[in-house]
Amino acid sequence: MELLVLFGVFFVLLAIGVPVAYALLGSSLACFAAMGIPPIVAVQRVAAGISVFTLMAIPFFIFAGDLMYRAGIAERLVRVADAAMGRVKGGLGLVNVGASMMLGAVSGSAIASASAIGSSMIPLMNDKKYPTDYSVNITLTAAIVGLLIPPSHNMIIYSAASGIGVSVGDLFLAGIVPGLLTGFMLMAMVYIIARRRDLPHGSFPGWRAFIRAAVYAVPGLLTAFIIMGGIISGIFTATESSAIAVIYTIAVGVLVYRSLGWSAFWQAAAQSVRTASMVLFIIAAATAFCFCLALLEVPAALGSLIGVITSDPLLTLLIINIMLLALGTFMDMAPLIVITTPIFLPVAIGGGGGCGAFRHHHDAQSGHRVGDAAGRFGAVRRLGHRADPGDDARAHDRSVLFHPHRALMLITYVPALSLWMSRAFGG
Repeated sequence: MELLVLFGVFFVLLAIGVPVAYALLGSSLACFAAMGIPPIVAVQRVAAGISVFTLMAIPFFIFAGDLMYRAGIAERLVRVADAAMGRVKGGLGLVNVGASMMLGAVSGSAIASASAIGSSMIPLMNDKKYPTDYSVNITLTAAIVGLLIPPSHNMIIYSAASGIGVSVGDLFLAGIVPGLLTGFMLMAMVYIIARRRDLPHGSFPGWRAFIRAAVYAVPGLLTAFIIMGGIISGIFTATESSAIAVIYTIAVGVLVYRSLGWSAFWQAAAQSVRTASMVLFIIAAATAFCFCLALLEVPAALGSLIGVITSDPLLTLLIINIMLLALGTFMDMAPLIVITTPIFLPVAIGGGGGCGAFRHHHDAQSGHRVGDAAGRFGAVRRLGHRADPGDDARAHDRSVLFHPHRALMLITYVPALSLWMSRAFGG
């Protein structure tokens, strides 16, 4: 009965347009009432959900990503990608993907990547007579790649939600190969579709222009190397690296590019506060919801159910991916990680087949990531709808949007893609 109340209230609230965070919190309160638990417990769980030191990195990474956009780092990444790939058939699509991968590697946020790259690339692609739905779909799918390429605040959320002390630094290492693989597979698909649809191409600006663009982009790209190098060498923790990323970005924007003024700084700070507050509130509400699931023994029941269905570890991973794909179409990444990690991580580890915490994370995040891009209600998808309000009413070339399923299968069934770097360089 209590489980029916929990999920019934949650889906009813979602259906009537209530934001996900309030739907999670409202359904948790209803479940507590049905179980006779005082409402103060919900408040305690909400507070406990964000009283985790590791989560301090999230506001800093969000702030760093917004500063990079306003300091012109995203624009310089677009320039170097354009100089390298713009002359290829459908080259602006490849530029879009390449710039999103580079920005994802230094900001770790799909929202920041979609906003920064989309604001410049979508109008540019439209001016060059690219179909609007094509431009929007490439931007959204490329932005999702940023969720795997470290640093990513979703890896930090996963570490906190796992409850078994998963190293954020090792998660960062484990995400490098899956993130790059996904990006290169997307580039290949973009090129194939560009040739099939006979899309336009640019011209090579010359080696001098390319080298100049690359040199100008180097200070921004160094952010990722500083963060990863410091974590791997043990100089600072993942949480400390987020603060260092902010300081370094400010230094680059003020002293190197000289494009970050007080006005842009305060705009970035205000926007980052709003974004971080939203993310942390969603995490807090999801913690209360997850507490209800634990009281109702849902993780154990679901694990037993999957065990009854199959004992094959490969089929177990397939079932988990299907569930995550379905959930990702209508829920944002942060609450999904908080809710599903305690449920699926024990199942994945217990299923054998070498599915450790690192591999499960990247399987899970890939599933969330595909669902967020494909679903009508994902946060990144909503950004695309604002860029192209008619995109849900027209028939898209969905082969671009659905491309990540191929990468998801490779990441799931080839463990070395997720594990070898963390084993080679991790603790």
